[in-house]
Amino acid sequence: MNSLATTSLFTLLLLFGVLPFSSNAQLDPSFYKNTCPNVSSIVREVIRNVSKTDTRMLASLVRLHFHDCFVQGCDASVLLNTTDTIVTEQDAFPNINSLRGLDVVNKIKTAVESVCPNTVSCADILALAAELSSTLSQGPDWKVPLGRRDGLTANQSLANQNLPAPFNSLDQLKAAFAKQGLNTTDLVALSGAHTFGRAHCSLFVSRLYNFSNTGNPDPTVNTTYLQELRNICPNGGSGTNLANFDPTTADKFDKNYYSNLQVKKGLLQSDQELFSTSGADTISIVNKFSADQNAFFESFKAAMIKMGNIGVLTGKQGEIRKQCNFVNSKSAELGLISVASTDSSEEGMVSSM
Repeated sequence: MNSLATTSLFTLLLLFGVLPFSSNAQLDPSFYKNTCPNVSSIVREVIRNVSKTDTRMLASLVRLHFHDCFVQGCDASVLLNTTDTIVTEQDAFPNINSLRGLDVVNKIKTAVESVCPNTVSCADILALAAELSSTLSQGPDWKVPLGRRDGLTANQSLANQNLPAPFNSLDQLKAAFAKQGLNTTDLVALSGAHTFGRAHCSLFVSRLYNFSNTGNPDPTVNTTYLQELRNICPNGGSGTNLANFDPTTADKFDKNYYSNLQVKKGLLQSDQELFSTSGADTISIVNKFSADQNAFFESFKAAMIKMGNIGVLTGKQGEIRKQCNFVNSKSAELGLISVASTDSSEEGMVSSM
């Protein structure tokens, strides 16, 4: 192929979005219409029951989907435990001692398997759980594209490289999102998931006492808010204490995250960077979302669908795991499933399109 033809082909790929990080055309919200029509209701019921006693879980499940998709795509690799052939992503720096909801995903998988065996992937369960967690917190709902397959590997080193850190600068955040095919609006919208949930003091305590080794607090922290956070996170205290991401409506999915940034009440440095970085193009987006919750919700929905398309496996790629924390070959070896049940059905690959 000559250089002109190659350039033309690449231009078409850009125009139609057929890039390696996206498989949008292969996913469909009605994927399980014939094979597991009640899957969304099953997932919702498990999450609803868990959230009655653990309000944090809704935010944790949204985060779990995010931490899956940013590492070799939305293939449920984050759920895999360490084995003789797999090094778990759960022990990567951004995940260790902070990922929550793994047990809930296993409960969901058990419930789904009892009704629709060998049909629904763990990757799709993560995507559904994120959307349902949003709606259960009074946030936006969207039709989740489905049909993902589960990966056979995990990649801890890639998790360390790809997942944004709480102390990242705006340029670093943009680079991390651009690597996944996500733009600046996607970055600001997805950051809005910090409108609910909690964070350990260890993730932001340096902002309160010794920002950038200056011996002083981060100047972008509201002084009243600074004292509130210091009361929760004393200098030299336990880094496991928890602070609400949103000090106003801690468990509700709303636009207050952006209003908080406007008054220097972003909990993480990476939050506040969106508004306090001089001359940043993110400032106008924060202002827009703070003024118009519907605009935030619409952008969040679009960004979640876009993120959920990153590097997905479809068709006969990967597998439909029987146990979300082990690939089927390992589950069979451990006696968790019989060899005959390891994705022997084609049901999970049949789309109702």
